[in-house]
Amino acid sequence: MIAAIIQDSPIINQKSETIQKTLDLIEIASNTGADLIVFGETWLCGYPVWLDICSNVAIWDHEPVKTVWSEMYNCAMDISNGDLELIQKAAKAKKIWIVIGANEKIGKGKGNGTLFNSVITISNIGQIENVHRKLMPTYTEKLIHGTGDGAGLKSIETSFGNLGALICWEHWMPLTRQAMHDEAEDVHIALWPFVKEMHQICARQYAFEGRCHVISVGQIMEASQLPSALDIPSHLSPNDIIMKGGSSIYGPDGSIILEPVYNERKIIYQELNLNLNTPEKMNLSVSGHYNRPDIFSFEINKNRQY
Repeated sequence: MIAAIIQDSPIINQKSETIQKTLDLIEIASNTGADLIVFGETWLCGYPVWLDICSNVAIWDHEPVKTVWSEMYNCAMDISNGDLELIQKAAKAKKIWIVIGANEKIGKGKGNGTLFNSVITISNIGQIENVHRKLMPTYTEKLIHGTGDGAGLKSIETSFGNLGALICWEHWMPLTRQAMHDEAEDVHIALWPFVKEMHQICARQYAFEGRCHVISVGQIMEASQLPSALDIPSHLSPNDIIMKGGSSIYGPDGSIILEPVYNERKIIYQELNLNLNTPEKMNLSVSGHYNRPDIFSFEINKNRQY
């Protein structure tokens, strides 16, 4: 199978413009024969990297931060309201699978008023097959996103193999990894803001542990894309790259299939031989013969919270 990694950035906090850019990228990637196209963490409509860069973002009731959060909320995806329909139609028209990160909201009813950091899997017939909400926002992300649930901890069967995804530091959560390894992933998508060195280690370890292919997706962002309402450090110039990409692919034996690509906006294509997964399971299967269910018990609440 052929995977296409989108190493770029959305139009930050611009909903219709980001959706149009997404459609344009799907058009390009599908015309090359890709089976799967993947976008990074909260691609729709932007990762809040300003949490790590701008000052005064944690001040209580701070109007500039509330303004930026409101922009994020207004641009977030309400799946029940059909916000992904154009992307679904493109997936169906191009017969391509899509894994895409999003700021997700619930428009009304229980759960409204909260942003979720979600990853959405759309099939090649345009159906939403899975919505996974990040279980635990990391550090300052807790100012922005609510906690997810276990409903999305699953892999989806495709013509090329079982497809699953997690978001950023979920890959450091041992029981979350185990839940996904039990799903027998063939291809795992790891979504990141950008793939730092420790993230590379994490993705490579996941591939080795899960005996699967791991596609890490990083994004590119310049300082000029930071929200103008916030205090932007004076040492940054508009063209400084603050999210550096780093997209990469690792094989089921931990080998490097695609070296990390940094500081470059591009669509990265890679052909994968998923038949390489099975031989590696002979000496390690953390869900099967290398597990001890007689000693360890493991239960997962897969109910949807909202």
